[in-house]
Amino acid sequence: MRGSLMWRIAWPFVIWALLVVTGVLVIIRISFERQYLEQQQHHLLAEVRILANHLAPLYQAGQMVEVQTDLQAFAHAMDAWVAIYDLQGGLEVETWGERWLPQRLGQVRSVTLPMKGLELGEITIVNGGSERFMVATVPLGRQDSEQISGIFRVAISLTSIDQALRQLTLHLTLIGLAAVLLAGGIALLVSRLVVQPLRYLTEGISQSPHSEALLASVQSRNDEIGQLAQAFSAMAGELRSQIEALAAERVQFDAVLEYMTDGVVIVDAEGKVRLTNPAAERLFGTPAAEGGERSLIEVVRHHQLVELWRKALSNDRQYNTTLEMTPNRLFVQAIATPLGGALRGNVLLVIQDLTRVRRLETVRRDFISNVSHELRTPLATLKALTETLQEGALEDQLMARRFLEQMDKEIDNITQLVRELLELSRIESGKVPLNRQPISPADLMESAASRMRLQAERGGLTLEVHVDPALPMVLADRERIEQVLINLLHNAIKFTPPGGRIDLTARTEEKEVIFSVKDTGVGISPEALPRIFERFYKADQSRSGGGTGLGLSIARHTVEAHGGRIWAESEVNVGSTFFFSLPLATQR
Repeated sequence: MRGSLMWRIAWPFVIWALLVVTGVLVIIRISFERQYLEQQQHHLLAEVRILANHLAPLYQAGQMVEVQTDLQAFAHAMDAWVAIYDLQGGLEVETWGERWLPQRLGQVRSVTLPMKGLELGEITIVNGGSERFMVATVPLGRQDSEQISGIFRVAISLTSIDQALRQLTLHLTLIGLAAVLLAGGIALLVSRLVVQPLRYLTEGISQSPHSEALLASVQSRNDEIGQLAQAFSAMAGELRSQIEALAAERVQFDAVLEYMTDGVVIVDAEGKVRLTNPAAERLFGTPAAEGGERSLIEVVRHHQLVELWRKALSNDRQYNTTLEMTPNRLFVQAIATPLGGALRGNVLLVIQDLTRVRRLETVRRDFISNVSHELRTPLATLKALTETLQEGALEDQLMARRFLEQMDKEIDNITQLVRELLELSRIESGKVPLNRQPISPADLMESAASRMRLQAERGGLTLEVHVDPALPMVLADRERIEQVLINLLHNAIKFTPPGGRIDLTARTEEKEVIFSVKDTGVGISPEALPRIFERFYKADQSRSGGGTGLGLSIARHTVEAHGGRIWAESEVNVGSTFFFSLPLATQR
């Protein structure tokens, strides 16, 4: 409260009024005291002179009895101390009033007696500690006519005057306090009249429940405060608009950072991370709360990114690099850009995850390489057979027939490859019509197993089907899903040594049926398992046989086109299990 503007305005007025009133009261008190003392001096000196003129003839005539009588009458009447001294300063006659105690007598007797310059008399004020006295000294007789026969002295107490002055001081103090209080009240009233509109203005700006009414009441004033309120209102409106614009920009900025697929990290000049977005947190596995309080090396845990930040900061230019991050084996591109303006000294790191792009590039290169490899062998064979026939083998009918049969076989291989490529392309593009109908999983599995059972028996393998005929129907294109099962069974037969076993099973799980083909074959290495569904990929080139490497890729796209999923589990020299799922017919 005391620190408010109202008190700051009121206090100077109160202090000024206190000083002025105190000064005026002191002056009045001093003036009254001087006036009282001067009047008392004139009265006392006049009375003493009259008495001295009366006593002078008696004293000179030696009539001391009459002198003593007159002095006693005067002393008792004036409650005074009176004394007559000879010209040598010796005390001749002395008497006093009833209230004169020895202490008083000692104080007035000790006053020095003037011996010269007494033709007009002399007044002395004696301060006795708790009491003051006025001492008047006049000659007995006239000094200029050399008729002075002694010195007459009278002393009276100033207690009554001091009491009157104290009473006056008390009254003046009360008057002064009243004046100061009045001045303080007026100052508070004036300051309140000045501050109250400012309070209304403050509450109006602070968006209180009655802010609009308060602000309007202040703006309606025709003085400087009203002008100030109008200026504040305009400024507040502009500021509110700017805050709303900044808030909208901040929301947009946060949304951009939140949904950016590239990681964003802002690092200050000391290497402390000031900002990370969710993409960066996912890339580096660093929570935002921790990243904001840690150094760059603690967040990214990669020395190449730290060196990139240092280069950009020291040279004030943009740098970029590509690197592979472990343990997730992510391939990323990092761009370091020094920031300017208010963010000078900070560096923006943008980390782009190129893992998928690189993987697709690898798949593209492998696809081209595999297609080239698959076509090169039959084409080279056809070229050799053609050249042999042209060189004379055509005349040998038996050899020519054998060469033509080999050429026909190679052409069939090329045709099969092209057919599978076209089929895969059509499935991937979604242009293959699927005739999906409710089908029993048991019928699908028994049909595929019956078609592959003879081939399994020729390989010395046991093929068994384990399925509950009461399984719910699935929604599928019978021909294409049966081809998926045949493809998986063909691979299992091809990679399972004689004496092995192949089990075909199915089970219900939530809203789908899970099919599985399990063998006891050579298995697939952990490094090759994630890639077995890629086009032309062959996990074991030495034992892959004459396949094109497109079967599993076609199976994957066929299952996914049905709304299912396909995966595999394997252990080297133990066997492999391929799974795929199909939705229930009731989910159609």
